[in-house]
Amino acid sequence: MDSRILSCVTSTLVALFSLAAMVQHPARSAIGRHGSHWIGTWAAAPQPFYPKRLETFQNQTLRLIVHTSVGGRKVRIRLSNTYGDHSLLIGGAHIARRRSVAEIDPASDRTLTFQGRPSATVPARSMMVSDPVELDVPALSDLSISIFFPENTQATTTHVLAQQTNYVSPANGNHASDGKFPVAKKIDSWPFLTGVDVEVAVRRAAIVAFGSSLTDGDGTTTDANHRWPDVLAQRLQDRSETKTISVLNEGIIGNRLLRDSPQEPGLPFGASLGQSGLERFDRDVLRQPGVRYVIVGLGINDILMPGSLTPAAEKVSADNLISGYRQLIARAHRRGVRVIGTTNPPAENAFLALSKSGPPITFYTPGKERVRQKVNEWILTSKEFDGVVDFDTVLRDPEHPTQLFPAYDSGDHLHPNDSGCKAEGDAVPLALFTSQ
Repeated sequence: MDSRILSCVTSTLVALFSLAAMVQHPARSAIGRHGSHWIGTWAAAPQPFYPKRLETFQNQTLRLIVHTSVGGRKVRIRLSNTYGDHSLLIGGAHIARRRSVAEIDPASDRTLTFQGRPSATVPARSMMVSDPVELDVPALSDLSISIFFPENTQATTTHVLAQQTNYVSPANGNHASDGKFPVAKKIDSWPFLTGVDVEVAVRRAAIVAFGSSLTDGDGTTTDANHRWPDVLAQRLQDRSETKTISVLNEGIIGNRLLRDSPQEPGLPFGASLGQSGLERFDRDVLRQPGVRYVIVGLGINDILMPGSLTPAAEKVSADNLISGYRQLIARAHRRGVRVIGTTNPPAENAFLALSKSGPPITFYTPGKERVRQKVNEWILTSKEFDGVVDFDTVLRDPEHPTQLFPAYDSGDHLHPNDSGCKAEGDAVPLALFTSQ
């Protein structure tokens, strides 16, 4: 059997078994009692660990900080063991409003349970949703989710690029309810935590920002919530007619639309760049509670990586990417989800420095630029998306359109800084979400 066909069959079987093993799934309980509804207020895409940074916890508590988009009076969390080969033991978990750094408001502290129990075991290749608890969750606020791991636990499922400082306790027991959290170490990832949902009295809508590191916030200030989806969430909360719309960030650093993370020996990232957009679309977009819109920001890595960070044989054409976009559009429309396309930003002189001593990896070639231009032209003119945001025009240098505008450059000539992300978030027309 052809290796690609075998890989596809294997991944499909794994997905089916994972679904069968799920203890709960948010899509199955989107409508609560008395007409209430669940909607995601925060999310992060699960991905395999970065090989050089596999975190291990034993008799330790994690305090993970997340920033909400919409508010609610009841809350639950989602934990993922999607890439774990062994079951995941949760010794205890709490949620609270954050006061500052790793400290919480003790009056807001709530014990989380799982099917009525304070501890839980998440099966391998599966996920779990906590029982809901009463908690006033303000929009655009910080929550603390504390999880205790009594046994040796490897964070094989994580979100690598949090752009958020999170905290690890000493290996001396359960600190999930501590108001002043004892910090032994800081991390900049979100192990196992993939979602926070709130219950609302009236039906609301979630926007999923589905992309790569450009969506994930690479290049923005840590702990500042300046990713472009954060900017969009703030704008939605500033208007009374859009306060009911949440924004969920499902970006993954290095992610591609058409191919999974490269597995060839010698490449630095292993599987950590995630499954392809086509592969993870159902899990990370269509199964989000309350989803009605998806903003697609994938494609630039498919164009740039081959011959630089991945084998040259993985080179894509504009037609390849257009076919991928069409698949996403068709799948979303079957579920009643509207799809908003975004153009791919400029990348001339873009580089990646893997070490301080070695030469950087460069990406740009005139041939890749021609593919980018052709894909962007199709996105802008085909009218196959339900709406389009022209991030290319927003971010490019008017004097040199194949390059990032210097004032928006985080330093690698590809990822926008805080100012660039604000320009992107401000460029998304809110009418896309109020006209239907």
